[in-house]
Amino acid sequence: MFHVERYSGSKEKDYELVIKQLQALLEGEPNPTANLANASALLNQFLTDVNWVGFYTAEESGLVLGPFQGLPACVRIPYGKGVCGTAAQNRQTERVADVHQFPGHIACDAASQSEIVVPMIKDGQLLGVLDIDSPIKDRFDEVDQKCLEKFVETLATFLPAL
Repeated sequence: MFHVERYSGSKEKDYELVIKQLQALLEGEPNPTANLANASALLNQFLTDVNWVGFYTAEESGLVLGPFQGLPACVRIPYGKGVCGTAAQNRQTERVADVHQFPGHIACDAASQSEIVVPMIKDGQLLGVLDIDSPIKDRFDEVDQKCLEKFVETLATFLPAL
Protein backbone atom coordinates (compact mmCIF):
# COMPACT_ATOMS: atom_id res chain seq x y z
CA MET A 1 0.00 0.00 0.00
CA PHE A 2 1.28 3.45 -0.94
CA HIS A 3 1.16 6.06 1.83
CA VAL A 4 1.38 9.83 1.31
CA GLU A 5 3.80 11.47 3.71
CA ARG A 6 3.58 15.10 4.78
CA TYR A 7 6.47 17.37 5.68
CA SER A 8 6.68 20.02 8.37
CA GLY A 9 3.80 22.14 7.16
CA SER A 10 5.65 24.05 4.45
CA LYS A 11 3.31 23.85 1.47
CA GLU A 12 6.18 23.97 -1.03
CA LYS A 13 8.05 21.15 0.72
CA ASP A 14 4.85 19.09 0.95
CA TYR A 15 4.35 19.46 -2.79
CA GLU A 16 8.01 18.59 -3.48
CA LEU A 17 7.49 15.36 -1.56
CA VAL A 18 4.24 14.48 -3.34
CA ILE A 19 5.94 15.05 -6.72
CA LYS A 20 8.74 12.67 -5.69
CA GLN A 21 6.08 10.16 -4.62
CA LEU A 22 4.39 10.59 -8.00
CA GLN A 23 7.65 9.79 -9.79
CA ALA A 24 8.19 6.68 -7.66
CA LEU A 25 4.60 5.57 -8.17
CA LEU A 26 4.69 5.90 -11.97
CA GLU A 27 8.25 4.81 -12.68
CA GLY A 28 8.28 1.98 -15.22
CA GLU A 29 4.50 1.98 -15.84
CA PRO A 30 3.63 2.78 -19.46
CA ASN A 31 -0.18 2.63 -19.17
CA PRO A 32 -1.63 6.18 -19.21
CA THR A 33 -4.93 5.19 -17.56
CA ALA A 34 -3.12 3.56 -14.64
CA ASN A 35 -0.83 6.56 -14.27
CA LEU A 36 -3.68 9.08 -14.32
CA ALA A 37 -5.65 6.96 -11.84
CA ASN A 38 -2.75 6.79 -9.40
CA ALA A 39 -1.98 10.51 -9.85
CA SER A 40 -5.59 11.45 -9.00
CA ALA A 41 -5.59 9.12 -5.96
CA LEU A 42 -2.27 10.54 -4.76
CA LEU A 43 -3.47 14.15 -5.00
CA ASN A 44 -6.82 13.31 -3.42
CA GLN A 45 -5.05 11.79 -0.42
CA PHE A 46 -2.51 14.64 -0.21
CA LEU A 47 -4.77 17.68 -0.58
CA THR A 48 -7.14 18.91 2.10
CA ASP A 49 -10.50 20.58 1.55
CA VAL A 50 -11.12 19.13 -1.92
CA ASN A 51 -14.16 17.24 -3.15
CA TRP A 52 -13.05 16.21 -6.66
CA VAL A 53 -9.64 15.46 -8.16
CA GLY A 54 -9.30 14.08 -11.64
CA PHE A 55 -8.43 14.30 -15.26
CA TYR A 56 -10.13 15.06 -18.52
CA THR A 57 -8.27 13.83 -21.59
CA ALA A 58 -8.12 15.64 -24.91
CA GLU A 59 -10.01 14.44 -27.96
CA GLU A 60 -10.54 16.22 -31.26
CA SER A 61 -13.97 17.57 -30.26
CA GLY A 62 -13.20 18.40 -26.63
CA LEU A 63 -12.39 16.87 -23.27
CA VAL A 64 -13.60 13.48 -22.07
CA LEU A 65 -13.71 12.29 -18.46
CA GLY A 66 -10.69 10.30 -17.33
CA PRO A 67 -9.62 8.80 -14.01
CA PHE A 68 -10.83 10.72 -10.96
CA GLN A 69 -11.65 10.65 -7.24
CA GLY A 70 -15.03 12.05 -6.22
CA LEU A 71 -18.68 12.05 -7.22
CA PRO A 72 -19.72 11.12 -10.77
CA ALA A 73 -18.86 13.94 -13.15
CA CYS A 74 -19.65 15.47 -16.52
CA VAL A 75 -18.44 13.09 -19.22
CA ARG A 76 -17.72 15.50 -22.09
CA ILE A 77 -16.74 19.16 -22.02
CA PRO A 78 -16.36 21.16 -25.25
CA TYR A 79 -13.25 23.29 -25.67
CA GLY A 80 -13.91 26.82 -24.43
CA LYS A 81 -16.79 25.79 -22.12
CA GLY A 82 -16.57 25.94 -18.34
CA VAL A 83 -13.34 26.16 -16.38
CA CYS A 84 -11.91 22.93 -17.85
CA GLY A 85 -12.74 23.76 -21.45
CA THR A 86 -11.37 27.29 -21.05
CA ALA A 87 -8.07 26.07 -19.55
CA ALA A 88 -7.75 23.50 -22.35
CA GLN A 89 -8.52 25.98 -25.11
CA ASN A 90 -6.19 28.69 -23.73
CA ARG A 91 -3.57 26.18 -22.59
CA GLN A 92 -3.14 28.00 -19.31
CA THR A 93 -4.09 27.33 -15.71
CA GLU A 94 -7.46 28.62 -14.55
CA ARG A 95 -7.65 29.32 -10.81
CA VAL A 96 -11.18 30.29 -9.84
CA ALA A 97 -11.87 31.59 -6.32
CA ASP A 98 -15.67 31.40 -6.75
CA VAL A 99 -16.97 29.12 -9.50
CA HIS A 100 -20.38 30.81 -9.37
CA GLN A 101 -18.72 33.97 -10.72
CA PHE A 102 -17.08 32.13 -13.67
CA PRO A 103 -19.05 32.72 -16.89
CA GLY A 104 -20.37 29.41 -18.23
CA HIS A 105 -19.27 27.34 -15.22
CA ILE A 106 -20.41 23.74 -15.58
CA ALA A 107 -21.74 22.56 -12.21
CA CYS A 108 -21.07 18.83 -11.95
CA ASP A 109 -21.09 18.91 -8.13
CA ALA A 110 -23.26 21.52 -6.39
CA ALA A 111 -20.89 21.48 -3.39
CA SER A 112 -17.98 22.90 -5.42
CA GLN A 113 -17.14 26.52 -4.61
CA SER A 114 -13.63 26.97 -6.05
CA GLU A 115 -11.60 25.20 -8.71
CA ILE A 116 -8.19 24.95 -10.30
CA VAL A 117 -7.61 23.45 -13.73
CA VAL A 118 -4.09 22.81 -15.07
CA PRO A 119 -3.56 21.85 -18.73
CA MET A 120 -1.35 18.82 -19.43
CA ILE A 121 0.89 19.60 -22.39
CA LYS A 122 3.60 17.39 -23.86
CA ASP A 123 5.68 18.18 -26.93
CA GLY A 124 3.36 21.10 -27.67
CA GLN A 125 0.26 18.86 -27.66
CA LEU A 126 -2.63 19.14 -25.23
CA LEU A 127 -3.07 15.78 -23.47
CA GLY A 128 -5.88 16.94 -21.19
CA VAL A 129 -6.36 18.79 -17.92
CA LEU A 130 -6.06 18.19 -14.19
CA ASP A 131 -9.23 19.43 -12.50
CA ILE A 132 -9.53 19.95 -8.73
CA ASP A 133 -12.66 21.25 -6.99
CA SER A 134 -13.10 22.44 -3.43
CA PRO A 135 -16.20 23.02 -1.30
CA ILE A 136 -14.43 26.15 0.07
CA LYS A 137 -14.23 29.46 -1.77
CA ASP A 138 -10.73 30.70 -2.66
CA ARG A 139 -9.15 27.34 -1.70
CA PHE A 140 -6.25 27.54 -4.19
CA ASP A 141 -3.45 30.10 -4.07
CA GLU A 142 -0.35 30.95 -6.12
CA VAL A 143 1.69 28.24 -4.38
CA ASP A 144 -0.92 25.60 -5.23
CA GLN A 145 -0.92 26.79 -8.83
CA LYS A 146 2.86 26.77 -9.21
CA CYS A 147 3.22 23.38 -7.54
CA LEU A 148 0.30 21.74 -9.34
CA GLU A 149 1.75 22.96 -12.63
CA LYS A 150 5.02 21.23 -11.67
CA PHE A 151 3.05 18.10 -10.67
CA VAL A 152 1.34 18.03 -14.09
CA GLU A 153 4.62 18.70 -15.90
CA THR A 154 6.15 15.73 -14.08
CA LEU A 155 3.10 13.56 -14.78
CA ALA A 156 3.22 14.40 -18.50
CA THR A 157 6.69 12.84 -18.75
CA PHE A 158 5.03 9.49 -17.93
CA LEU A 159 2.27 9.88 -20.54
CA PRO A 160 2.50 9.25 -24.28
CA ALA A 161 2.12 12.19 -26.64
CA LEU A 162 -0.98 12.06 -28.81
